[in-house]
Amino acid sequence: MSDDACPIPARTNLAIAVAAISAALVCLWLAAHAAPWPVVALAAIGFSFVNNTIFALHHEAVHGLFHPDRRVNETAGMVLAAFFPTIFAIQRISHLGHHRRNRTDEELYDCYLPHQSWLLKTYWIYCLLFGFYWSIIPIATLLYVLCPLAFRGRWFQDGPARWWGFRPFVRDIAAAPIGPIWLQGVFSLGVQVVIFRALHLNMAAWLICWWAFGINWSSVQYTDHAGAPRDVMEGAWNLRFSPLSQVLFLNYNFHLAHHRRPDVPWVYLPRLVRPGDANPSFWSIYWPLWRGARPAVGPGPKPLPEPPPSLSTS
Repeated sequence: MSDDACPIPARTNLAIAVAAISAALVCLWLAAHAAPWPVVALAAIGFSFVNNTIFALHHEAVHGLFHPDRRVNETAGMVLAAFFPTIFAIQRISHLGHHRRNRTDEELYDCYLPHQSWLLKTYWIYCLLFGFYWSIIPIATLLYVLCPLAFRGRWFQDGPARWWGFRPFVRDIAAAPIGPIWLQGVFSLGVQVVIFRALHLNMAAWLICWWAFGINWSSVQYTDHAGAPRDVMEGAWNLRFSPLSQVLFLNYNFHLAHHRRPDVPWVYLPRLVRPGDANPSFWSIYWPLWRGARPAVGPGPKPLPEPPPSLSTS
């Protein structure tokens, strides 16, 4: 499939972004102002899905695929990142690092190596399943805004970052210029404050919605890799989602296709699925994660030395 056959669906992306952001705000408002608990629960569940739509568009912007105009793409990326909330530049650094390190010894959350603790790795999996994996990212955003130099400290890289399995990501972030990243962090946190105050939210409703999103997002983020071959590019799945989930996640379930061609917009990913590709259901990968970490099999691949040319966003 040539690049000419895969134009970025800019208008579609913009329309979906407006609709998803509007729906997310409505869900937050309902959770805070609708008294019956069933309505609050439905609002939180709705928020967990439409905010994943926002994240999927943010993922497109990370790869430079939200809009062909770079300025629009970067601006949209910052706005969409604020609904995570995270820092767009950090998310790009971390996600491109993921494409370089996928299924290597540095990024193997579902398995433990001979020198690693089964208990610690299982704890990481349960953080994913209960949504706490998501919470680390907003906390890191706040830490970067308050003390960006912490990311460059050996105590942080070899302490908390190593313990949580994020040291390679923290090192990549530490090598980037602080100024632009810090400003984006302030913007993201500012957007969250404005939303909270403008919609007259309360902390309970806010936490319920974000916890629901955290569970939803965290579960998907590693189910599309768990148990996949230990190969940087091939180590992902084209998962079977329900039709509605596939629409709301913008084909994010075709993750193997994305890893093979990260330069292709989301609308074309179904075309890239090969006839012999495994096509497990989401649940067939998700439920075994509750058993905890498994021993790693065989030597892992080496991380790619630098992002492949297809990952360029210039």
